[in-house]
Amino acid sequence: MLADLTAGAVADAEARASERPLAAVEKAALAQAPAIDALAALAPADRVKIIAEVKRASPSRGDLADIPDPALQAQRYEDGGASAISVLTEGRRFKGSLADLEAVKSAVRLPVLRKDFIANEYQVLEARASGADLVLLIVAALEQDVLERLHGMVRELGMTPLVETHSADEVARAADIGAKLVGVNARNLSTFELDRDLFGSLASHIPADAVKIAESAVLAPADVAHYRAAGADVVLVGEALVTNDPVSTLHAFLEAGS
Repeated sequence: MLADLTAGAVADAEARASERPLAAVEKAALAQAPAIDALAALAPADRVKIIAEVKRASPSRGDLADIPDPALQAQRYEDGGASAISVLTEGRRFKGSLADLEAVKSAVRLPVLRKDFIANEYQVLEARASGADLVLLIVAALEQDVLERLHGMVRELGMTPLVETHSADEVARAADIGAKLVGVNARNLSTFELDRDLFGSLASHIPADAVKIAESAVLAPADVAHYRAAGADVVLVGEALVTNDPVSTLHAFLEAGS
């Protein structure tokens, strides 16, 4: 599944590149206002912080919510106390787009993450050109030299890489490139099975100077409390916020992680 999603995302980026060449995207990226410091926004605090996700669908759950106005959804996340906004920009299975990212970026003052299956420089540049402050890099999808190169490029553009892992080996690979924002996804992106205890088993492997982010398997306040007790500085939440009232749900989740 991960290989298929990445191949599809790359193919879609190549199609966009045929209409908007790399040089034009690079020019637009360099013309953007400086990215927000996401490391500062997500730094460990007395209570958990939340990255709230704009997510219409997923391969595992199908359609979740229409979200006709992603900017309004993001504003409600900001009102609810989120520390950053994640925007799915993959179109085939998650029904997202770079237009969603641009709409969200124009509507909130929080750092915005481009969540997609990033595998080349063009995708990194178009993330910055669309206003992204953070870019997701999935260790399992990338060879180490590519991961290191893209990680460096994201930083050179002033953005923050969120390096996603699923095993102790992948956490070690993230540490080797100096990742300061390390996520552990409870969802296995090959089988799409969930393991809420995966974060707890890997948290001690994450470097002490990195922000620890728990991703997926968050449907109730108890799930946030579980991750916080296991050492999470930040929890990324998607489905629970698009299928319930986002403001009250965020308030309950933040209270559970205090």
